Amino acid sequence: MTERNRPVLIELEGEPAATPDTAPPVPDPELPAPTGQAMQTVAALAGRRRSRIGRMFWGAVVALLGFVISLAAWNYVTALLAANPVLGWVATGLIGLVLLSLLVIALREAASFFRLGRLDALRQRAETALAGDDLAAARRVSDDLVALYSGRAELRWGREKLAERRGDVFDADGLLQLTEAELLTPLDAAAQAQVEAAARQVATVTALVPIALVDVFTALTANLRMIRRIAEVYGGRAGTLGAWRLTRAVLTHLVATGAVAVGDDLIGSLAGGSILSKVSRRFGEGIVNGALTARVGVAAMEVCRPLPFHKSTRPSVTRIGRRALAGLFGDKGSGG
Repeated sequence: MTERNRPVLIELEGEPAATPDTAPPVPDPELPAPTGQAMQTVAALAGRRRSRIGRMFWGAVVALLGFVISLAAWNYVTALLAANPVLGWVATGLIGLVLLSLLVIALREAASFFRLGRLDALRQRAETALAGDDLAAARRVSDDLVALYSGRAELRWGREKLAERRGDVFDADGLLQLTEAELLTPLDAAAQAQVEAAARQVATVTALVPIALVDVFTALTANLRMIRRIAEVYGGRAGTLGAWRLTRAVLTHLVATGAVAVGDDLIGSLAGGSILSKVSRRFGEGIVNGALTARVGVAAMEVCRPLPFHKSTRPSVTRIGRRALAGLFGDKGSGG
């Protein structure tokens, strides 16, 4: 090897050679903070107000489609009866089954709205009884709650305890507190389990499925299903339209009060403490979306519950979120 082709060594005087233990640390990349974009989009879609022109347009479109389909079915059946009476009566019977199914669906939706209205009326009557310390009104509310849950086997023990002890209570506050403790405590636990399951699902899909709009679709369907099941836990049994109405009411309230927002103590305690949320933006988004889902769930519990949270402690959104995300995103998400 010639002198020209040999490697050239340049010795730096006064500066020791760098080693792995003395090398400066690699600076951490400045990752943008998670924003919970999926839940923000869901809140914007469900919470926005529809204009009168839009409602009139879609109402006219649905009416026109119904008219065209009905007219086409009528012409089809009459023509088929004229050509082949047997096939015409078969088609008539099938159309009758379709109309009967639509009628049953409409009646179920109407019944779901009635049940949801019953829960809301009970809550308003309880608040009025508490405000006026009206023992007679409180007893009527308690009796109606017992009647509402008379068919629930899991509340049999609570109904019996309430019947034994209610005669010893002589004020509205104490009677409704007793009713809340005996009848609603098991239902609150079941509703919180639904909230935790929905938060866990939204967080997992957001973190592990990096496909556009999938997290938004998952968040929307999971929140709809969660709110519907919460209503069923408290005796509402909301149908499809009832669940959508509840979802709109809950999200509209949260948007109006600024509760669907990132950066407060709740989101910071969940997203800011996880190591994975600092390493991966997707995991951070998952934590935030899960926490916001938990917040929507607690608001849905307040809307669907037949009694206001009076003596019973309102569920902690932070505690529910941490329990839902336990084991998914690190130790901070698993705290009690």
